[in-house]
Amino acid sequence: MNQKIKISKVTEQPDLDKVFAIRRKVFVDEQNCPPELEWEFEDESTHFIAMVNGVPAGACRWRKTDKGYKLERFAVLTSFRGFGVGQALVQAVLNDLPADANYVYLHAQIQAVTLYEKFNFEKTGPQFEEASIQHYKMVLKGSEGI
Repeated sequence: MNQKIKISKVTEQPDLDKVFAIRRKVFVDEQNCPPELEWEFEDESTHFIAMVNGVPAGACRWRKTDKGYKLERFAVLTSFRGFGVGQALVQAVLNDLPADANYVYLHAQIQAVTLYEKFNFEKTGPQFEEASIQHYKMVLKGSEGI
């Protein structure tokens, strides 16, 4: 199947509603994350949506924290997995980070570690639980860190 993936930065409420609907479906419905943990830091985040052939398929965001730049909330709807949507989202976010983003990190669910490794992220520290899901902290190689 030929898939045309388009990633866009979104700021308007109708687009943000699509982003939040994707995240609700993946994190709250599918992975049973508590909704109160899912909806935080929305106003200070830069949000992205992935469209496949014009249909909302995935979402993610980045935000500046006291440690650096954190990539978060990568979600791809079940029917669009395996077509490169996650990779397109990671690349779009990395391309969008400010030039001064000298420390870039994320908390990867275990099943997504290999995706982030393709983009030069490496695991740091022990496995941990976040929202009842096992994760690893991963840092972009070459990031200076604090």
